Amino acid sequence: MTNLIDGRAIAEQIHAETTQRILALKSRGMQAGLAFVRVGEDPASRVYVGMKEKTSERLGIKSTTTVLPEATTQAELLALITKLNADPGVHGILVQAPLPAHIDQATIFAAVSPAKDVDGFHPVNVGKLMLGDTTGFAPCTPAGVHELLIRSGVKIAGAEVVVLGRGNIVGKPMTAILCQKAKHADATVTLVHSRTRDVAAHCRRADIIVAAMGVAHFVKADMVRPGAVVMDVGVNRIPDATAKNGSRLVGDVDFAAVQPLAGLITPNPGGIGPMTIAMLMRNTVKAAEVAVSY
Repeated sequence: MTNLIDGRAIAEQIHAETTQRILALKSRGMQAGLAFVRVGEDPASRVYVGMKEKTSERLGIKSTTTVLPEATTQAELLALITKLNADPGVHGILVQAPLPAHIDQATIFAAVSPAKDVDGFHPVNVGKLMLGDTTGFAPCTPAGVHELLIRSGVKIAGAEVVVLGRGNIVGKPMTAILCQKAKHADATVTLVHSRTRDVAAHCRRADIIVAAMGVAHFVKADMVRPGAVVMDVGVNRIPDATAKNGSRLVGDVDFAAVQPLAGLITPNPGGIGPMTIAMLMRNTVKAAEVAVSY
């Protein structure tokens, strides 16, 4: 079907734009710098950071990765962040989640300088997002969803949007982005979650559904109005005896059942994931541009 939103292709459009900005910085004697911090050996974290490192190298962003042992204390991690905050060659800092249970994630995110918080998790940047202040950094995944909607020609102003999931990384910032009184926003947004009564009824009236609950195949065909735009943010591992390692990744949407109904839909994988990395690179270049302007 032709109703697929190709996240990989749109991510490449953004990378091409970002590359031009990187070249402009280099003409002024600056190379954008991005520091990755990983604590422990979580397999998914290794993969995610590796993908981001490869993209940084391809675009011309100088990246460094510090891998700390699982037993690293919160104080030791905070000391590293303080050092990176003070490093003029580092314009963006990404501390890969999840962190070990003995480290408070909110404390770590708040320790990163707001000017280098390219993940968009610092309270200052969260506040700017809520206020519609574009000088901050928007979290990469919801910003990527927004960019996909814009570049796919989806009418957002006046649309009924249902966001599934109230997480701080996707659900809440997604709601904030789409409800702003601004270009490519002005939507009426309903944020549903585990305590919402009759989630399906909310979804059935939506022009746009953003699924970010973290529940495999949660969104079924009978929850989607024909012609609705469906954005699948979920990343869930389910058993699959036919797969090489006995499992596979799926989204929050029952794709096979929902695709024939949808006006537009993101595949999973190949939809939101590439956009998250594209927005991280764009945020890093934005941070470097601000730094060079001082």
